[in-house]
Amino acid sequence: MATSTVENYIKTVYTLQFEQGEGGKVGMGDLATALRITPGTATTMVKSLAKTGLLRYFPRIGVQLTDQGEELALLVLRRHRLVELFLVKVLGMDWHEIHEEAEALEHVISDRVLERIDALLGRPELDPHGDPIPSATGAIAQRDLQPLADCQPGQSVRIGRIENQEEAFLQYLETNALTPGRLLTVRGLDPQAGLMAVSLEDGATCQLGFEAARKIHVELGEQAS
Repeated sequence: MATSTVENYIKTVYTLQFEQGEGGKVGMGDLATALRITPGTATTMVKSLAKTGLLRYFPRIGVQLTDQGEELALLVLRRHRLVELFLVKVLGMDWHEIHEEAEALEHVISDRVLERIDALLGRPELDPHGDPIPSATGAIAQRDLQPLADCQPGQSVRIGRIENQEEAFLQYLETNALTPGRLLTVRGLDPQAGLMAVSLEDGATCQLGFEAARKIHVELGEQAS
């Protein structure tokens, strides 16, 4: 059985591969930054994991999961995201305070309990942040999303996923009702100031920086009138 450290490495590699597109190799610097460790520490661990068959290590290039490693990563992500949804839907916790709890529980929860949680929640496909929840067989829903920052004035979109899950950022989004499932319309762009103006269904408006808008992934809808 994999240790929590091994599971964290494999899950992080998968997440970074997902962000940059399938088949890509994750640079050691990116991996170290995501895990908040030094590149040297990351490299030492990656070389060890390569011997177990969970990933492939390419010196001076990066790492890539094997099929075995991807299977483990999807299992860990399934635990994490189901636990997050359970904490919000059943225990009533706020979505900005559940990540650390799920990080701890994902390594100790049994398959039996996980199955009960999945059934209780109605076999959900998405967690509170809009991330897809892998099925028990490792299947994962595919969606056509793009960063809000790439949208143009007049476009109507639905928020599908939040990439950055740091507590302060999630609190900011919740305060402005910029949460998964919400419909909004892009009203204007100010490239010089780096700002985007959007309006919500209830008529409320808000401005956010391009950096924040890049972390909000949306589904395109019909053009707004």
